[in-house]
Amino acid sequence: LRTHQWCFILFNVLLFHALLFGADLLEEYFLRALPLSYTDAKTLEIRERARKLDRDSLKANLSHTVSSAATCSDQEVFLLVIVCSSPENRTRRNVIRQTWGNVTDTSGYAVLTLFALGKAASVTTQLEINEESQKHRDIIEGSFIDSPETQTQKMLMSVEWTVTFCPQARYILKTDEDVFVSIPSLAGYLLSLQQLEDIYMGRVIHQGMPIRAPGSPGFVPMHQYPKEFYPDYCDGSAFLMSQDAARKVYVATKELPLSLPPDIFVGICAKKAGITPIHSSRFSGEKHISYNRCCYKFIFTSSNMQEDELFKAWKETSHGEACSL
Repeated sequence: LRTHQWCFILFNVLLFHALLFGADLLEEYFLRALPLSYTDAKTLEIRERARKLDRDSLKANLSHTVSSAATCSDQEVFLLVIVCSSPENRTRRNVIRQTWGNVTDTSGYAVLTLFALGKAASVTTQLEINEESQKHRDIIEGSFIDSPETQTQKMLMSVEWTVTFCPQARYILKTDEDVFVSIPSLAGYLLSLQQLEDIYMGRVIHQGMPIRAPGSPGFVPMHQYPKEFYPDYCDGSAFLMSQDAARKVYVATKELPLSLPPDIFVGICAKKAGITPIHSSRFSGEKHISYNRCCYKFIFTSSNMQEDELFKAWKETSHGEACSL
């Protein structure tokens, strides 16, 4: 090749790496929102109440009657994964149990995956769930009927169960049942964190607007949330919280209506508790990431996964050669 062709190739290689690392730098230092100041008396009160939460009092005053054969280890759980699932989707839960949800240890740190459900509307389905719960001992079940209108209750139940029955979990990942989670990638990132408190991380939605059209999914009337924009919040398909952040969010939930969409509900609670969401593009949000083995070893989540895709992604990312930069 001629000299100018070699120069062109070299320029493109350098440009690619500049864009790659430049994007990481931009996300890490410039796109991250500034921490909130804790001068507001209500915020300080929420944080202090979270610090003094009493487990015995929580157990005696659960917001939702919880039926659960699931238990949290007495030892420290590095990462607790709670998958919000529908009662009828037993097959999907089994696929997760056989794939990424089968990870119980990463780099010597304990990982626990559980499923959060409401009660089934069908008696037959409910009996099947009771059997499934006793067999796998990984289901947290609320007293409410599982429906599109009770998803925020399910979210609140998950947070409440975590701070009450699993306070030794260092990090909590909430995810949906159609999501692939790369546990080793996420755990490796968490082990590198310098900030250990107030972690609320995911794909951050900026200036989301309430849906004002009556009858539309996610409709929020003015009296429930009168502002033009929601505070920044993490997309609900998958987001991560530290244990202290979960406690603060739980305390802040007492003053909000459960009719708000679940991810926005958590975002508003986080703001009330003085917690700023941290953006990471390695969470896909609602996007389905086109499959590539090395890409899936690097990202944290990908949404809208079919069952055969979960098996393929799990098999190929769990084995095989390491990926280069």
